[in-house]
Amino acid sequence: MMRGKHSVKRAKNIKGAKLLVMLLSLILVLCTIIGGTAAWLITNTDPVVNTFTYGDINIDLTETDTNKDGDGNPNTNLYPMLPGNTITKDPKVTVLENSENSWLFVKLEKSENFNTFMEYEVAEGWTALENADGVYWRAVEKSTEKQEFSVLKEDAVTVKETVTKEQLNALDANGANNYPKLIVTAYAVQRDSNITSAADAWAKIPVNA
Repeated sequence: MMRGKHSVKRAKNIKGAKLLVMLLSLILVLCTIIGGTAAWLITNTDPVVNTFTYGDINIDLTETDTNKDGDGNPNTNLYPMLPGNTITKDPKVTVLENSENSWLFVKLEKSENFNTFMEYEVAEGWTALENADGVYWRAVEKSTEKQEFSVLKEDAVTVKETVTKEQLNALDANGANNYPKLIVTAYAVQRDSNITSAADAWAKIPVNA
């Protein structure tokens, strides 16, 4: 009788051990499946790098030095006047390479007595800006090369034939400050969807008075 009880108990223990092993095996399988699934759901992309640069506009205004005043500065030239004579005067605006699309302006300011002695025409390609005396504009496209534009037609001004010796002598008598003067200044403003007209661009220049 004692031997039978022990046999039954041993059989129960073996059965319990088998159930435990089966349970542990099932848990291990489930963990493997879940772990595998989680690995497939983890992913990433390469970073997208956005770099923002700025555009730029660069211009130069140059003129040949006449060497008449001896200062070596082409921005302060002297030109002897003879009635009816054409005088070479070649101010040029250069838009440097890789400058953005722009509205390019030149402003020509004459002394009060300029029209008495001198006359000129503006070079082709420039358009007079309405309601802005002496201001002319043109649209310039971006280019990998510099672009040069003459300001005056044939790079010249003309002394009027009506000028007399007495008028010229009067200039000398009153000193150099009384000589007729022509001042040329150049400006450039970006041209894009926010600045769509020359008038809008000119209005953004602080010195447009």
